[in-house]
Amino acid sequence: MSGGVDSSTTAALLVERGFDVVGLMMRMWSEEGDGLLPNKCCSPEAVADARGVCQRLNIPFYLLNVEDEFKTRVVDFFADGYAAGITPNPCLQCNRHVKFGTLLNKARALDAEFLATGHYARIQKNERGEFELLKGVDAHKDQSYALHVLSQAQLAQAMFPLGEFTKQETRELAKKFGLRVAAKEDSQDLCFIADGNYRNFMRRNRPDALVPGPILNARGNVLGTHTGLPDYTIGQRKGLGIAASEAFYVTALDAPRNALIVGHADELGKRELIARNVNWIPPRLDNELPLRASVKIRYRSIESPATIFAIDETRVRDESSVRIEFDTPLRDITPGQAAVFYDNGKCLGGGIIQG
Repeated sequence: MSGGVDSSTTAALLVERGFDVVGLMMRMWSEEGDGLLPNKCCSPEAVADARGVCQRLNIPFYLLNVEDEFKTRVVDFFADGYAAGITPNPCLQCNRHVKFGTLLNKARALDAEFLATGHYARIQKNERGEFELLKGVDAHKDQSYALHVLSQAQLAQAMFPLGEFTKQETRELAKKFGLRVAAKEDSQDLCFIADGNYRNFMRRNRPDALVPGPILNARGNVLGTHTGLPDYTIGQRKGLGIAASEAFYVTALDAPRNALIVGHADELGKRELIARNVNWIPPRLDNELPLRASVKIRYRSIESPATIFAIDETRVRDESSVRIEFDTPLRDITPGQAAVFYDNGKCLGGGIIQG
């Protein structure tokens, strides 16, 4: 439970379907300081909304403290990634280690058979008895990208009832169930950043990572000085502080040299990437490489046709990494983000972009 319309409607649907439902909400780490708002996922208002929904549904409500796990697994991971010159995706960490790690374990301790969430995605079994992850029917809300990290064991105990509905249908269901959160606005990513600005977050929490350095072009010429690599991301055009007749874009973050690499628009496109820590949802797919698939390189990006190749390191197969070759160059391949593989609405898995 988060106090939002999605998780609240999920609980109501399961009660209606005859399940014995328990509402679990996580109290996660939040910044402390004057003028800083609490974590949006567990503010006092959100807790009150979640508790109120459970009271309406006549189900138990538990508020679980996962601050330490969330701080270590998600917040520190996020800050360390930006300090290392990549653009990390903390939602993947949260799903893998907190929601379907810590929270799933707590649900098991309550003798729960399943952990149900308000994600827009679907699960089905194939003819081999393996669990498959499918996109939600609402293309605009599909969250399979952020769930590609789940294992077979986690999928076996996961339920995503909203995967069969659009967002509008979810709100209509919430009204039908008489939930006071039916019209509540959607929550945003990066719930732990008090003001919504990750650059300010880094300045408050990791000021040592913001060290000025040179802005270089591909030939190594110095064009200016950057304010710290965490202030920039691949494809960024504004805020570079470079006076030129033609626009410059960020093409790379060179952490070892603390250098920001820039180029013109025609220098952005790349045909290939390496993805590491690959999780295959149908477990044996890595034996079928090379494999044609459509690949998303960011949550909001469109899928692009590509071929996925195995990587051989000194003739030894590296099963945790793949090379992806796109049919056409992509402008915003960003280390730290996920490359997620699809086949006609089925999520095959994915990995973290290394370079």
